[in-house]
Amino acid sequence: MHIVRSRLWLFRVRIGYWLARRLFHWPWLVRQPWGWRWLQGQFSRMANLGHVDAMGFYGHILLLRGSGLAARDEGLRLLRLAAEQGDAKAAYQMGVISLAGSLRSAPDAVAALHWWEAALAAGHPVAAFKLAQLYRQGGPGLAPDLERAAYYAAVQG
Repeated sequence: MHIVRSRLWLFRVRIGYWLARRLFHWPWLVRQPWGWRWLQGQFSRMANLGHVDAMGFYGHILLLRGSGLAARDEGLRLLRLAAEQGDAKAAYQMGVISLAGSLRSAPDAVAALHWWEAALAAGHPVAAFKLAQLYRQGGPGLAPDLERAAYYAAVQG
């Protein structure tokens, strides 16, 4: 009986997440406090189960729309986990965050390179451009390298 309940619960979570992803594009629902709470609950539940797409998606939401530093930290944690598991969008966003820095961390071009190389390996369309740009200009903790810049410009096409 317990196995049936857990499978049913997992099925309900997946259906709820699927529905929430579709309803997320309905502006009137997102503006409603009860609607936003329900959507966040569905995203959070699926992300907590380790679903890579949900971690990346909910991480973006918390980072860009979360209220408070705790929400931002949780968004960064989820994005990092998704990026480490091969999510191209999450890896790209981690590169952007690393290069920009924050109140808690200084800009880090070497970390941005790491994340953008991971995003490129996962197939992100803009990662090669950002790598070429960063190698061309250099950045905090990274000297310009025109040879590597030319390589990534060629990869970009």
